[in-house]
Amino acid sequence: MAPSGPAGAQPSPAEPLSRSIFRKFLLMLCSLLTSLYVFYCLAERCQPGSGPVAGVPGRGIPAGPRELAAWTAGAQRKRLLQLRQRRRRGRPGPDHNGDQDEQSLGLAAAPGGSGAGSSVAEAQSGTLALLLDEGSKQLPQAIIIGVKKGGTRALLEFLRVHPDVRAVGAEPHFFDRSYHKGLAWYRDLMPRTLEGQITMEKTPSYFVTREAPARISAMSKDTKLIVVVRDPVTRAISDYTQTLSKRPDIPSFESLTFRNRSAGLIDTSWSAIQIGLYAKHLEPWLRHFPLSQMLFVSGERLVSDPAGELRRVQDFLGLKRIITDKHFYFNQTKGFPCLKKAEGSGKPHCLGKTKGRAHPAIAREVLRQLRDFYRPFNRKFYQMTGRDFGWDG
Repeated sequence: MAPSGPAGAQPSPAEPLSRSIFRKFLLMLCSLLTSLYVFYCLAERCQPGSGPVAGVPGRGIPAGPRELAAWTAGAQRKRLLQLRQRRRRGRPGPDHNGDQDEQSLGLAAAPGGSGAGSSVAEAQSGTLALLLDEGSKQLPQAIIIGVKKGGTRALLEFLRVHPDVRAVGAEPHFFDRSYHKGLAWYRDLMPRTLEGQITMEKTPSYFVTREAPARISAMSKDTKLIVVVRDPVTRAISDYTQTLSKRPDIPSFESLTFRNRSAGLIDTSWSAIQIGLYAKHLEPWLRHFPLSQMLFVSGERLVSDPAGELRRVQDFLGLKRIITDKHFYFNQTKGFPCLKKAEGSGKPHCLGKTKGRAHPAIAREVLRQLRDFYRPFNRKFYQMTGRDFGWDG
């Protein structure tokens, strides 16, 4: 008879074979996973602290807010570049609506400037380049240099519709008033641009500033210059109307026009008259720039046929013809063309209330004398530019 064990002790049951095998399998699996993790870390493929975003399985999108922002920015940037490449090749995107795509990315919302004289605020400028701190600030490759009350604001607003144009909104007045501040200061005023975009500004007083041609040429001899000109008689009246709105107590147009009313002697020292001597102001520009680098835009045709004049401007700037008739409608109340969809907005956009003011009535005899005065200057200007603007018809 076998001896009995200690009092109260029970023999332990044998451990099942299957449980022992399962534990060994788990141990081997853990060792394998640990080895793989160490291997990937050594291979610099381990990404600690990141993981897939809930709801986007298998996309490899970082989970942290900074990583997510960077991933989103990269995706937007890639989409933007794809759209630009299609535009340059003249091929629409899959949805055949590149304009809407660029607006959804924030591209078309860029008026590119701010300050007095801009009808679109700089706060709306949020292009993708600005939002992502992309691109760089460049000195302008093209400048609208004149003339005052010729239609320069309208031209700039229309050009901003083009996705490859970036322009500062306020008039910098660098080459006439702030040249002493230096080119670095001037460049810093400019909006950021991406590759393929051009930087522009407009300051109408440059055309009548004697130092401006040499200064712009010193910046770059390749700068393209645009001059918006208008019938000098109508321009002078518009100039006077603007001043009258600010200073209602100024003398009449007739009294300011003539140095000697009885002799019919025109006072060319009055700026409203002096600016209209286009041929005189053009001469110093042609000493620094070839005529091929200057484009003369008709202020009258900018009103009657904006798409036609914009076609010439786009060709001159080397841009694809994107701005066409479909972008404009004529506002009967203001007497000016307006944009069907302004840059940075899905709504129609007309120039501000300061544009299209009613002109005061001027005696016919005064108008006749002014036209006789300007006629020889106009004809010389036609010869210099090779274009008859039809102001003497």
